[in-house]
Amino acid sequence: MATFLYKVGRLAFRRRHYVALLWIALLTLAGVGAASAPAAGASSFSVPGTEAQKAFDLLEQRFPGMSADGATARVVFKAPAGEKLDTGANKATVEKTVKDLGDGSEVVSVADPFKGKAVSKDGTIAYASVKYKVSGMELKDASKDALKETAQQARASGLTVEVGGDALTATPETGSTEIIGIAIAAVVLVITFGSLLAAGFPLLTALIGVGIGVSTITALANALDLGTTTSTLAMMIGLAVGIDYALFIVSRYRAELAEGREREEAAGRAVGTAGSAVVFAGLTVVIALVGLAVVNIPMLTKMGVAAAGTVAIAVLIALTMIPALLGYAGKKIKPTGQKSKLLGGGRAVSAEKASRPNMGTRWASFVVRRPLAVLLLGVIGLGAAAIPAASLELGLPDDGSQPTSTTQRRAYDLLSEGFGPGFNGPLMVVVDAKDSKTPKADVTTVTDKIKTLKDVTTVTPATFNKDGDTATITVVPDSKPSSVTTEDLVHGIRDAGAQVKADTDSSVLVTGTTAMNIDVSQKLNDALVPYLILVVGLAFLLLIVVFRSILVPLKAALGFLLSVMAALGAVVAVFQWGWLSGLLGVEETGPVMSMMPIFMVGVVFGLAMDYEVFLVTRMREAHVHGEKPSQAIVTGFRHSARVVTAAAVIMIAVFSGFISSSESMIKMIGFGLAIAVFFDAFVVRMAIVPAVLALLGKRAWWLPKWLNRILPNVDVEGEGLRKLDSKDSDPDEDRELVRA
Repeated sequence: MATFLYKVGRLAFRRRHYVALLWIALLTLAGVGAASAPAAGASSFSVPGTEAQKAFDLLEQRFPGMSADGATARVVFKAPAGEKLDTGANKATVEKTVKDLGDGSEVVSVADPFKGKAVSKDGTIAYASVKYKVSGMELKDASKDALKETAQQARASGLTVEVGGDALTATPETGSTEIIGIAIAAVVLVITFGSLLAAGFPLLTALIGVGIGVSTITALANALDLGTTTSTLAMMIGLAVGIDYALFIVSRYRAELAEGREREEAAGRAVGTAGSAVVFAGLTVVIALVGLAVVNIPMLTKMGVAAAGTVAIAVLIALTMIPALLGYAGKKIKPTGQKSKLLGGGRAVSAEKASRPNMGTRWASFVVRRPLAVLLLGVIGLGAAAIPAASLELGLPDDGSQPTSTTQRRAYDLLSEGFGPGFNGPLMVVVDAKDSKTPKADVTTVTDKIKTLKDVTTVTPATFNKDGDTATITVVPDSKPSSVTTEDLVHGIRDAGAQVKADTDSSVLVTGTTAMNIDVSQKLNDALVPYLILVVGLAFLLLIVVFRSILVPLKAALGFLLSVMAALGAVVAVFQWGWLSGLLGVEETGPVMSMMPIFMVGVVFGLAMDYEVFLVTRMREAHVHGEKPSQAIVTGFRHSARVVTAAAVIMIAVFSGFISSSESMIKMIGFGLAIAVFFDAFVVRMAIVPAVLALLGKRAWWLPKWLNRILPNVDVEGEGLRKLDSKDSDPDEDRELVRA
């Protein structure tokens, strides 16, 4: 592979005009496609195999037009101090608001609080329920704007009016945080390369790759039901790996220049060596993202595949456009150790300073001398950070986790004040009595059983469909939706339903937003182990091919698991226990978002393997070229520690920008990914990895002879390039490459 990519790099360097035009054409084509494609709404959300989804599907069949999974809004009214809502002008305002709420084209029904007994006992708080035809993710902006405007008009009368429910679900705006992350990345790149031009290349190619990827997703969104949220993950990961991959190739190019190679030869060798590592690092990220299909949540699968496509584009751009840009730059890109004149280059450097080992060399030398102490300190430190993960509680965020400044949170608090905390998460029990001879009696039995359960505040009378074979019962818990008590109640109702099924011919299903959240959390939790086995297993096999070793890939996988557990422990400590919550702006502690563990595993695994491949490949390269294991570790750090550190700092900065988001879910993701990259890059890859390799010595590179014979030789370390010399290069290599 190294030889093939070497030819690709030289071809791109020499034919840079064609390469640049090709990528510009692809970006233009994708942009035109995105601009001309029909606008797509948010992706439809379904969770196949869960009881809540089965109940939704059953309701669609038995209650046509009910829109069981349609969005809901609760417009909550509170009378001024000393007044009540059911008298005079206050009542007239509520009735007018109810009438206005029903005018929308997507509105199915609006429940009058005075007719539906939706007024608190003291008469000061009431709510109007609005039901929509489509889910909150598919609701048009016009409907959301009309809802907000109607509430605002009601406030003008002096009432307190807030809106809750999933009808106001919106994709959080994170544009400013991305800009901050890119700005920090630019500063780090300038410091790393000592050149504005060299620093600009990784940013330029990353933005082009993300532009092509996101534009393609937008162009296909309507046809493939990708929705507006699918591009978020693709943008985040595409930007991250795009900068990383270009950073490593540019850095290797400058190192080759420092060894005295001609620029075209240096570009070819940079792509042949660092580019080989980029290919396999990209493959690990793609495996992690495509592996999200294991969860069997269509929206999550689409997000993973879209992000994987963007990563593939980032790899191709790094292998082709970076050498093309290096060809345009010419002598403006300086060898390693030299800075541009603008940043202080050209000054005389003393012989003592020039011969002084860099920070990576000094650190690696220290670890090689004290490997056991470094290993124990790193493992004990991450183990201590991972302790809170034992108390991990999973759930999905609701309006109660929103900042107190939002109308959704204020509506949530008003409903809790007027009707109890469980009122914010009612459960819908569906009784399928189609095969029963006594459907009404069976429904009565179910109702009576539910009333005997703990944590039940209210059980409404059953509502039958036209055929009289299916009924719905609304159950209001006594505890808030995200509590463990409410989850226990859902399981209790399902256990009672199983008993009814055994005694009669009727089936009982529990659904609603709260039950769906519980089922999704359980589904994600159940999928975590199979996902880990798939992703880590495939990557383990891939790394065996890359490093031609058993112990190095095993060490890489175990180190990753340690860093992820430590990061999850930090997330639990902050967002569940409340440690440093004030500093990070966490207003409401509670269960960790159920998507967090599997999302963190997928994203962090890909980035962790990036650092592993880039760092250890350089060690492997030095070892293959004859250096002793301990010396190879120091050599690997001398050449790679600076750029790996820069890549990690950039990723931490990008992810940390999301901590400032007002959306609790985005804040949690940003913190989790930032702390995970910190643990993995600086504790695992920079400390534990060299310590383990130093302790293992030559055994680290052991591979059974029978396995060595059957494994393909991908030559990531560039051993085949030693046989090449710039003097022997063929001027018609591009034609040979095309024929190959």
